[in-house]
Amino acid sequence: MVETVTKTLQATFAPPTQGKAVRLRRLLTTYREALDEAFDSGADTMGGVSDVVTPYDLPYQAKAAMCSYVPKLRKTYNAREIDDEHPLRLTNQAAKFDRDESRHYEICWNVPQPGRGTNFWIPLRLNPEQESLWNCLLEGDAKAGQIQLQQNRRSWVFHIAAEYEVDEPDTDGDETHIGFDIGESALITGCALKRNTPTKPMLESGSRARHLRKEMYTTLKRLQQRDASEWRIDERFDHYQNALTDIVEKASRNAVEYARQFENPVIVLEDLSFIRERLDYGKYMNRRLHAWAFARLQGRIEDKATELGIPVRFVNPAYTSQTCHACGHIGRRGSQAEFRCTNDGCHVSTFQADINAAANIAGRVDPWGESVPWKPERDDTPQDGSGCDTATVHRKTSAKPAQMTLSAYSD
Repeated sequence: MVETVTKTLQATFAPPTQGKAVRLRRLLTTYREALDEAFDSGADTMGGVSDVVTPYDLPYQAKAAMCSYVPKLRKTYNAREIDDEHPLRLTNQAAKFDRDESRHYEICWNVPQPGRGTNFWIPLRLNPEQESLWNCLLEGDAKAGQIQLQQNRRSWVFHIAAEYEVDEPDTDGDETHIGFDIGESALITGCALKRNTPTKPMLESGSRARHLRKEMYTTLKRLQQRDASEWRIDERFDHYQNALTDIVEKASRNAVEYARQFENPVIVLEDLSFIRERLDYGKYMNRRLHAWAFARLQGRIEDKATELGIPVRFVNPAYTSQTCHACGHIGRRGSQAEFRCTNDGCHVSTFQADINAAANIAGRVDPWGESVPWKPERDDTPQDGSGCDTATVHRKTSAKPAQMTLSAYSD
């Protein structure tokens, strides 16, 4: 048996010439202007969005992607606003590449531009861990999906979704569902469910990542206030990004190794696509939460699990941190580390909050469909929960790309 999986391939542009850099910035700026107007217009159909974006000087691949994306923002994700640093989206019609092994950078991408004969080529620096996947894409063994392009300070980050077939893991016997909750205080909390009972939980501290993000923000802000040279700012930015990348790689490896200890493991993650549009905790907290690439960490867990033949499932994230894993009632999370169940008939009084959330995530893999607890004083309509920086498109059941900004791979 084989199944189709979707992975996001990552690359960065080789430093563009001044002329190409100007055209790239113009393309991204125009796209964001068109996206803002389309969203603010209230258009919720492809035709309505097309009427708004047609006058803009954009390639047809960008307009087509926007016509599909904006209605989803309103109808599927109930977005109240969109991020100012939105990535440029292009349909798979823009997936045109050229390969020449004699070049320093073997693969070049044909950057779409408005008008006829205006496109230009730019070399790609690949993530070396994804070279085999790029080979599958270029040789036709994988199908290209949506493309996203984001400017990350002075570098350009390129993502493309690729669908390809893998052997479906053999899970004879009972599966062990392992939920992973990703957050700030505890970077990753894992919990396996055995007979609906939390078993052998694991926690990865997020203190180091939190410290680095805070230090990066304050350091870069001070350098900018002192009018430091661009090379100095970029050097410090790359330093912090590389350190955070190392944390992501080690944490995701530990998570998958934790899952491997159980019989027939199935990793369960929250569907965090478009979480950024749903976050509204004030300017300070939004900056902190948006800066941390939740989807990036999830993507690395998924990549490593897929390579080892461990299935990965994605579930509705609504109220996972507020629901009692034992009785399903809405409780209280009075402090970051403690969950308190308010159901007098439940044997759970207090529980470690992140483990409780991970157990809820694991428990939502239900063949009869997911359920979200109901509470009379608020709207508990199941929501996609689906922010950002990522550009990760994971699975066949939820082909919605996340938009968290992934850090660029550096040579």
